[in-house]
Amino acid sequence: RQLWWGHQIPAWYKGDQVYVGMEAPKEEGWVRDEDALDTWFSSALWPFSTLGWPDKTPDYLHYFPTDTLVTGYDIIFFWVARMAFQSKYLTGCRPFKDVLIHGIIRDELGRKVSKSLNNGVDMMDAVNQYGIDALRYFLTTTTSPGMDIRYSDTKMEASWNYINKLWNIARYIGLTMDNNHYNGEAIDPKLLNIMDKWILLRLNEEIKDADRNYEKYDFGEVAKNLYNFVWNDFASWYLEMTKVVLTNEAKPQAEKINTCAVLNYCLTAIIKLLHPFMPFVTEDIYKAYNDGSICIADWPTIKKEYNFKEAKGVSLIFDIITSIRNIRAEKNVAPSKKIDIILEAKDEADLAFLKENDHYLQKFTNYEHITYTSSDVNSEKCVMKVVDGLNIYVPLATLVNLDEERAKLQAELKKMEAEIARCNGMLNNPGFISRAPAAKIEEEKAKLNNYEERLASIKKLLADL
Repeated sequence: RQLWWGHQIPAWYKGDQVYVGMEAPKEEGWVRDEDALDTWFSSALWPFSTLGWPDKTPDYLHYFPTDTLVTGYDIIFFWVARMAFQSKYLTGCRPFKDVLIHGIIRDELGRKVSKSLNNGVDMMDAVNQYGIDALRYFLTTTTSPGMDIRYSDTKMEASWNYINKLWNIARYIGLTMDNNHYNGEAIDPKLLNIMDKWILLRLNEEIKDADRNYEKYDFGEVAKNLYNFVWNDFASWYLEMTKVVLTNEAKPQAEKINTCAVLNYCLTAIIKLLHPFMPFVTEDIYKAYNDGSICIADWPTIKKEYNFKEAKGVSLIFDIITSIRNIRAEKNVAPSKKIDIILEAKDEADLAFLKENDHYLQKFTNYEHITYTSSDVNSEKCVMKVVDGLNIYVPLATLVNLDEERAKLQAELKKMEAEIARCNGMLNNPGFISRAPAAKIEEEKAKLNNYEERLASIKKLLADL
């Protein structure tokens, strides 16, 4: 190859004579070949030539063979295979234990980035707009092993939103710890409530899952599971549940301090697990509440004492709260309105668990009265939801004023009947059919169909009432 940089071919010429060797010929008049060996020849020597080979330097003895090579599938033959050949031939060792093959970046249409298409993305523009952590998170999480990545501003924005969510979670926890005068106290197992036990159990599960998938280089799976844990379990559920303790003036200060200790423990573990994806923001959060750098902090480990089996029932509490919220939304009932709830379960252990933790249901469903029963419930005049092993009933009378609702539906029914009569009158009028444009006739037919569907729906609602 005609290159300025590379291993120059070790060949010299003198007339018709050719000399090949490591050292130049001693006689004068020899001219060295100006060409260089192919780039991939030089690259094939990289694992050991950079470490002082052929001398057994300290770096060579320490770093060769290396552990993991990360590269794209487009140069497996050009580079990866040749490194393996050269290393085995010249050192007797394979150059690395694992090879992680990743995809290449394509545009949103799935096309390979190229000069001819002018569809390249300047990564510095992405960094300036979204931040380096958002770019890193996007690149490491939006692909399966060996699959290509489609660059997307929408996905970049989603990465930025997630990092912003994490930052806001950290700020909220910091304010909570300050407001409750938390000074780094350790978790007291005797003061843990059921929600504390549940989030500690879930964190153990996430650490185990992250370790397993990191070992497999399945970064997308690590990120997906951590995202669900942080956004749903930790932020949407646990942070809300802590308000039962933190906003209750009757709760002892020791319990509030212990809740802060759980928050601090979970946040610290979360940012450590996420650090490989977003090193800068996790470093900032870590330094806000800890000494030193997260880079040299211990990796999170599973704590067997936090495997609280009794906390698995918490998912039933969340299912009930979600079902009640859905019923309110379906019936357009404000969260502030008191309602009655009936919970029917055949498993007495489930009922006992729910009764013991009734204060969470009271706060987050805002019920007036609640009934726990293992007997069959007459579902007539109730809205019903079914979750795992449990039937949830809300009497309609507590959701809406039946007389008012009936009057509204009757008025709507009369309106629909009038519209249907009007449409039928037009469509049965020969003069209208003969003179009106076809589009107008089709429009009236569509209206009639819509009104008839709405009338049937209103009649069903009235029958239910």
